[in-house]
Amino acid sequence: MTTRADAAPRFDLQCHSTHSDGALAPRAVVAAAATAGVELLALTDHDTVDGVDEALQTAHALGLRLVPAAEISALDGEHEDLHVLAYRVDHRRPALLDALRAFRADRGARARAMADALREVGFALELPDRGDAPIGRPHIAQAAFEHPHNRMRLADEQIVNSSQLLEAYLIPGARAYRRRTTPTVAEAIALIHDADGYAVWAHPFWDLDADGEVVTAIDRFAALGLDGVEAFYITHTAQQTRLVAGHCAARGLLTTGLADFHGPQHPHFHAFGAFDLHGLDPQLGPIAGS
Repeated sequence: MTTRADAAPRFDLQCHSTHSDGALAPRAVVAAAATAGVELLALTDHDTVDGVDEALQTAHALGLRLVPAAEISALDGEHEDLHVLAYRVDHRRPALLDALRAFRADRGARARAMADALREVGFALELPDRGDAPIGRPHIAQAAFEHPHNRMRLADEQIVNSSQLLEAYLIPGARAYRRRTTPTVAEAIALIHDADGYAVWAHPFWDLDADGEVVTAIDRFAALGLDGVEAFYITHTAQQTRLVAGHCAARGLLTTGLADFHGPQHPHFHAFGAFDLHGLDPQLGPIAGS
């Protein structure tokens, strides 16, 4: 693990478009990244690569390097929704596209189950018709938040936006949360490698709280073939960042970083480059290749 003098990242390796739970079309996401000074970008929509070609075309026109990528939701024992990023995959490979289509079908079934669970606890909502595009918890929360029949209840519960509704009802342990059924972390890593990509565990402290749990999971996932971990993330503390970066360096794993851009109006993830390197040097390896 090395330090760096310039702590301003010029890369951002996770963002989302309207093809999953982002607010902007892929071309607009890339344009916003370029305006923010990002030089190396990955569009990582959930369980889909449908926006990658549009993003690649825009990146080429703007002189920005874009990594074909996706973010795959995966299961790991009692942990119900870990995310594995797929970088530099062959995003046109039929086997990858078939697998992602199956994951989206599972995601859709889960969304319907969570919508039913919200109705059971008294919310009114209609799920949006997204066709084959992924539907996730942000879409469900937005549908419930915007339904006029829920206005008084939301005011009583002091829920002022859809993100708060999601956190109150749609996270593990909450009343309307329902888990995925596929894939496992091991299956996600294998799929990424079969598509000539690199598998990186996203925001490890998002789902695990204790330092020891994260370190143990890194070791276990590395034994399954994991290539790297997001050490640098918008919500990571300096101590968490240094722990992950140091452990990955000792194991020869890649360390990436990102601000998880979802759109300019998102309450948390609205700015590119909004993560701190804490004086450390990321190890992007082949992900940064031309």
